[in-house]
Amino acid sequence: MLSIKSELWDNRLISRIINSMADGVFTMDNNGRIASWNGSMEKISGYTAEEAVGQTCALLNCSRCFGKTCPADINRCKILEKGSSGAKECRLQHKDGHDVPVIKHASVVRDDNGKVIGIVETITDVTELNRARKKAEEASLKLGEIHRLDNIIGKSRAMTDVFTAVRLAAASDATVIIQGESGTGKELIAGAIHYNSERKENPLVTVNCSALPESLVESELFGHIKGAYTGAIRARTGRFEEAADGTLFLDEIGELSPFIQVKLLRAIQEREIERIGESKTRKINIRIITATHKDLQSMVAEGTFREDLYYRLNVFPIRVPPLRERKEDISLLTSHFILLFNAHTGKRIVDTSREVMRIFMDHRWPGNVRELENAVEHAFVLCNGDRIEREDLPEHLRRPVGNIQTHSTASTPKAGSREKLSKEQLIILLEDCGWSKAEAARRLGVSHTSIWKYMKKWEIPLQRP
Repeated sequence: MLSIKSELWDNRLISRIINSMADGVFTMDNNGRIASWNGSMEKISGYTAEEAVGQTCALLNCSRCFGKTCPADINRCKILEKGSSGAKECRLQHKDGHDVPVIKHASVVRDDNGKVIGIVETITDVTELNRARKKAEEASLKLGEIHRLDNIIGKSRAMTDVFTAVRLAAASDATVIIQGESGTGKELIAGAIHYNSERKENPLVTVNCSALPESLVESELFGHIKGAYTGAIRARTGRFEEAADGTLFLDEIGELSPFIQVKLLRAIQEREIERIGESKTRKINIRIITATHKDLQSMVAEGTFREDLYYRLNVFPIRVPPLRERKEDISLLTSHFILLFNAHTGKRIVDTSREVMRIFMDHRWPGNVRELENAVEHAFVLCNGDRIEREDLPEHLRRPVGNIQTHSTASTPKAGSREKLSKEQLIILLEDCGWSKAEAARRLGVSHTSIWKYMKKWEIPLQRP
């Protein structure tokens, strides 16, 4: 009597455990008929236990296992001979008709004499996993799209030179240093190099050296082992290892301490690193791109940056020009940001007023492209029409004093004046004239051909960008 009660208790316990499992579990007898069907199978398939018991596994219509037709017959699928099917990713058909991606595994159950008494099959629903995979793939594709070369805005000669340099850098594996003021888009250039190179399928790992406390830089770059220092409760992989077979982008490289400069030099020279607290060396296969807004040559002369490291990093330098050196790109950039913020906000702003564009052309842009983007975003908050006006701009741009060039340097020479026309003044005048070369010529008191020659000389586009 005790033995019967114990067996009954064991069966109830096993049944309760199986029904509490997140994975679907069902059993079949040695004729291939379903004998039990847990709660998760009901959720995954849509069939209740009452509907499933007594049916064959053909009920699931699992007909797309790796593109092959599933036999849905225990004799044809040879599960009895093999003893196990192994984990297979496939799809089953839900009761309402839609496909459910799953991983299934079947095993034969035998008694003590080796006789087959049934089959146990587990079903794992991977719908959420596949959704997460898809999101990750889309994010990766989107990141690649962001860093496409044609997403770097500019038609000026200065930017054409940058595009050429990016293409050459992407075609090689040389160490690159990107130099330029804050806000010029150095990270975008680094991304364009990586995503147009042979390493594009591997990670691009970015480290902002100026954002890390001195005490964490070494661990962040090279990693550490458990117990390497107080608080190191587990081992950590550094950014060098995370970038395996890809690209490591070290932004603001001029902020590194002399100690880290030594370790970085060794990593570049030997192509190997050591985690903190570990004597074992680890080989690395990465491409290194660095960036700085500082004058590293001056830092070398002052003794604050290692000369040998400078020459290791300065294999292929790319200079990104400040916005004040490529003012002919301002109109193009402004149009790009208007399209961008229209998409984000749902507004339908089409352009800026001529006064706003004149302000943009006069401004020195110490924050470069980032400052221009912020100015347009600010204008979107205030603008209620279809055109950005002066009153929509940030206060420092609305003020005529201080941030905007004085009349003597930015104004256009009067007709008949002997004052020399500059490239910047011609661009401002063209903007003011709606890019009409005839009107610009009339205001200057020169021929239409003269305007055309000036534009050709300074490589100003004949049509408004």
